[in-house]
Amino acid sequence: MYLIKLLRRYYNKVIQSIAFYPAIIAIGFLLFSWVMLKIDFSPWGKDIKASLNWLSLKDANTARTITATIAAGIISLTVFSFSMVMIVLNQAASQMSNRVLTSMIGNRFQQVVLGCYIGTTVYALFLLSTIRNISDGIAVPALSIYLLILLTVVNIFLFIYFLDYVTQMVKYETVIDRVKKQTVDTMRRDYTELKEENTTWNELPYTEVRADESGYFQSFNEALLLEIACKHDLYISFLYKQGTYLIKNVSFIKVHSKKLTEAQRIKEILASIDFFNGHPINKNADYGLKQLSEIAIKALSPGINDPGTAVISLQALSDALAFRLYHKLPSVRYDIHKTPRIFVPSSSFHELFEDCIRPIWDYGKHDRYIQQEMLNMIKQLNEADFQNYYTEIFNEWLNTIQRQSKAS
Repeated sequence: MYLIKLLRRYYNKVIQSIAFYPAIIAIGFLLFSWVMLKIDFSPWGKDIKASLNWLSLKDANTARTITATIAAGIISLTVFSFSMVMIVLNQAASQMSNRVLTSMIGNRFQQVVLGCYIGTTVYALFLLSTIRNISDGIAVPALSIYLLILLTVVNIFLFIYFLDYVTQMVKYETVIDRVKKQTVDTMRRDYTELKEENTTWNELPYTEVRADESGYFQSFNEALLLEIACKHDLYISFLYKQGTYLIKNVSFIKVHSKKLTEAQRIKEILASIDFFNGHPINKNADYGLKQLSEIAIKALSPGINDPGTAVISLQALSDALAFRLYHKLPSVRYDIHKTPRIFVPSSSFHELFEDCIRPIWDYGKHDRYIQQEMLNMIKQLNEADFQNYYTEIFNEWLNTIQRQSKAS
């Protein structure tokens, strides 16, 4: 069980690493270079080179020079491109929030570009090792070398587009929009419409489970935990929301059962739960809302003093909160027989609204930009709340903003 947990943890680290896609693409290029050399030295490839005079690269020294020059050039291109990325990441961390680095590093496009650069370099170096000084010029891998030249031209155009992409990526609007989209996508994937969810096992005897390590309670293997609960007739209640930092040996689960829960079952339950640091939005949409709030707070700090960025972040927050009005993470998980087995507390709209909006208001309530945008945001959210679930909250905030505006 613990081996599966360990593998699951490292699997998440590997696929979220900036090196994952480049490594896969580089391996693909290596295999592609082997295939091209097989074609180059096959009878079919020799016939093509013999019939097309412009493919007749017969001088091994020339072939070696072309390949070595391209390899060196692509390496320089790689260093320059990703020096720019590091500068952008440093700027984002210092002026917005360290938390946004996760989504920026995990950007797939820049990983694919890095993979293409590294893959072309691997292709060139592998090709360079196959060029030999022999009397029969047909043995020089001309097809592979001309394809390498074509790949180099593609990389140059990719570099030009990458420059434009980096200049767009550094804009605050782009970073905020990316965090908002990731947050909304996660909510659309995981959240369901609001409905009443009750547990039926609270009166049963229970065994407390304590955290076996410190860290953020990020998620759990739902299928495995439901299987354990169904097989042994257990009911599992988590005491803390996902994303909560837990200290080792703190009680965070109650396992309800008609009989005493065995120690082996406790170990199996702990093995299905993931503790690790970080704030991945794809695991928990609440992280995305809090990142948007942090960006606004950082923009309003005296060192940055950029209320315009705070307003953009507030607008993104309002868009995400509008979806959150009538959707939430389901608290109860059911087994294959539709029997409720697992309860995980989740944040209510009121809690999230206070956690995200209150700090921004505390920092920016004396700024007219923030006052106006906050007023506009709450009016629109109040209008979107067509079932009047949160009218009292919104009216209270509207009164607070109006009083502050008059005082200013």
